[in-house]
Amino acid sequence: MIFYAIVILVFGGLAWIRLAPSDPAVWNVDPQVTADQDLASGVRRRIPGGEATLTALHQIILETPRTEVLAGDPSEGRVTYVTRSKWMGFPDYTTVQLSDGQVELYARLRFGQSDMGVNRARVEGWLSALQSEGGTS
Repeated sequence: MIFYAIVILVFGGLAWIRLAPSDPAVWNVDPQVTADQDLASGVRRRIPGGEATLTALHQIILETPRTEVLAGDPSEGRVTYVTRSKWMGFPDYTTVQLSDGQVELYARLRFGQSDMGVNRARVEGWLSALQSEGGTS
């Protein structure tokens, strides 16, 4: 009986991770990037660039597997994306915003205490691809 209760709890938790609603009012917020930061729960980055940089970065981000727009649009100056892990479906949220001639990125996890560097690696990959395309201006 205890075994079945544990199985139900595990599958219930996994279902919640996959199916929990993502409220744009909670996640599509000002990234408040004042400096590049590596955090246990994510990463903040700030790069020079305007609308063209934001648009180019948007295209790169949309090519990332299991990534979709949660809220916003480059034309609005702010977009928040959800990227889910391959096996468990854990959501990570990345907000990209145009601010005073800078593009700010704030990538963070939703569940847990540490993302084990996943958001940093993803953001650095996007920025590397952007630089390769000559997308910074």
